[in-house]
Amino acid sequence: MAALTAVLTAFALAACTSPTGTPGSTGTPGPGESATNGGAATSSSPTPTTPPPPPPLAWGPTEADVQGWIDEAAGLDLAEAAGQVIIARYSGTDPATPADLVRKLDLGGIVLFAGNIASLDQVIATGEAIQAAGEDLGRDWPTIVSADDEGGRVQRLSGARGPWTTFPSFSHAGDAPAKVVREAMAAMAIEQRASGLNTDFAPDADVTIGPADPTIGDRSASEDPDKAAAAVAAAVEGFTAGGVLSSLKHFPGHGALTVDSHKALPVQEDTTAELEERDLVPFRAGIEAGAPMVMMGHIDVEAWDPGVPASMSAAAYDYLREELGFTGVAITDGLEMGALDAIGDAGDIAVTAIGAGADLLLGPTDPALARQALIDAVEAGTLDRDRLNEAAGRVMAMMDWQTHLASEAGPVSPADVGSAKEAAAALAGY
Repeated sequence: MAALTAVLTAFALAACTSPTGTPGSTGTPGPGESATNGGAATSSSPTPTTPPPPPPLAWGPTEADVQGWIDEAAGLDLAEAAGQVIIARYSGTDPATPADLVRKLDLGGIVLFAGNIASLDQVIATGEAIQAAGEDLGRDWPTIVSADDEGGRVQRLSGARGPWTTFPSFSHAGDAPAKVVREAMAAMAIEQRASGLNTDFAPDADVTIGPADPTIGDRSASEDPDKAAAAVAAAVEGFTAGGVLSSLKHFPGHGALTVDSHKALPVQEDTTAELEERDLVPFRAGIEAGAPMVMMGHIDVEAWDPGVPASMSAAAYDYLREELGFTGVAITDGLEMGALDAIGDAGDIAVTAIGAGADLLLGPTDPALARQALIDAVEAGTLDRDRLNEAAGRVMAMMDWQTHLASEAGPVSPADVGSAKEAAAALAGY
């Protein structure tokens, strides 16, 4: 509870901060300025000035910070760089299993599903084992420990499996005040971090079309793009305040599609202008609110790249970065899904996705094959090593930034698990 109180206090302080402030700013007068004269120079004579620091990217670090990590990724062994862009699934509840995978394949991270969760102590031990494996590899950035926690029917850390707070579906966020949404997601993040997780594949930024939408439904905040956008932005701010990395999904929007991408490739027939008016509105809002990740959906957008899933399409990644201005980590949706059957095996899918512009591969059916395919493609010249460095470096930069977010949010402990009930109930009231 103390951790949640600290986060909510930080919200209040942030509301009083000048909108022109930058991370790390002390608010002290600069050279030639006075604290009592509104910043006017005290003398008409020229005064040396220090160039202002570069502005941060929307999600936190500066462009130079990210480039520094990309440069560091260039110094990794090829096998290390290839593993860094993979998040793997695993079976069972033994903490040693995912830790061994990280060590063996140099993995960027692990994703937990319901079958990997037995108790709070076991999940904490799993997170600790995964981080120890990353340290054994010589990393000075955290390894990704992630899950899908949206609330409602998609919630891995739920009260059904342990002491975690059960949250309502994200559909409640569409009508809730932004403050309620922020506080609920910050509270969720506190419980996740207290359990050893640092990354959540939420919020859902899809705009649902209602009963005709078989996949998203109440995972979406609203059928109204503007309501969905406001909820998504508030959720991103909440996760950030709680010290957990968030991810907008499923770009460019799955809520208007009547085919489930878990089973087959859905086709989006709308024009780009129509997508901008509906599906893309919450993604733009979430990016502006500081989302560090966008999850690319397995969706055939005919206006961009007919017949090719967005997760495998250079045109889709280009649109995300050039038109929406996204500078963070682009992650694929789960790579075990039926929408990708036509692409090939886990190796073909990995090379195609990274080559198109993905930075992270989520859940390849065979992570060892995916990693080896990336190595082989770089050695054969069919995948540019610079593209792999860019992907790995962005992931490393994001995980380094997560340590900053966690530090800002404050320490957590297992006692914080279950502390979010009041915030969850407030959200459930809408």
